[in-house]
Amino acid sequence: MNSKMKDTRYLTSVALMAAVVILLANTPLGMIQLPIIKATTVHIPVILGAILLGPGAGAILGAVFGLCSMVSNTMAPTLLSFAFSPFMSMTGISGALKALWISIGCRILIGVISGWLWILLKRLRVDPMAALPVTGFAGSMVNTVFVMGSIYLLLAREYAQVKSVAVDAVWGLIMATVTGSGVPEAIAAAILVAALGKVLLKSVSYFVKNA
Repeated sequence: MNSKMKDTRYLTSVALMAAVVILLANTPLGMIQLPIIKATTVHIPVILGAILLGPGAGAILGAVFGLCSMVSNTMAPTLLSFAFSPFMSMTGISGALKALWISIGCRILIGVISGWLWILLKRLRVDPMAALPVTGFAGSMVNTVFVMGSIYLLLAREYAQVKSVAVDAVWGLIMATVTGSGVPEAIAAAILVAALGKVLLKSVSYFVKNA
């Protein structure tokens, strides 16, 4: 009975976090205005879910994030939608598979790496108030580095074509995105994960003690 209750709580918690991911992905709440750029917040519940529920739950939440991204880029395509939607592929089946990896595979890694990093920091007895922002920053950078890195490695020619630049200029554009957008997003993620994670960890601890 105890095991069934724990399973139910786990599934309910994952479903709740998935609902938050979907909400953020489909409303303006998924973006926060920074002084220079808009930073996405959709990966925040993925990172928090990985911390609270483990790498497996993080992988599920990352997949939900990726599916939302794929649907968004299919229903409301932009110049770069070919990199996130298999239906917008510029190079047939191979391009579709690459888009699936970028939109879903890279987002699954956010949850997996964040979850295992949190476990590692706990085993190293790092104070949670330090471990939370570190995990938030790292999880956000996983999103940026793997997505932009995969675009460079897999779709550099297509990226250059839509940006109307030479292929050898793609690396500079990718790095500009990583530093100009990815780093501020990671800092925002570190702050939000630290603030929200502190409250959520206390709540989880309370419910475990009173279960």
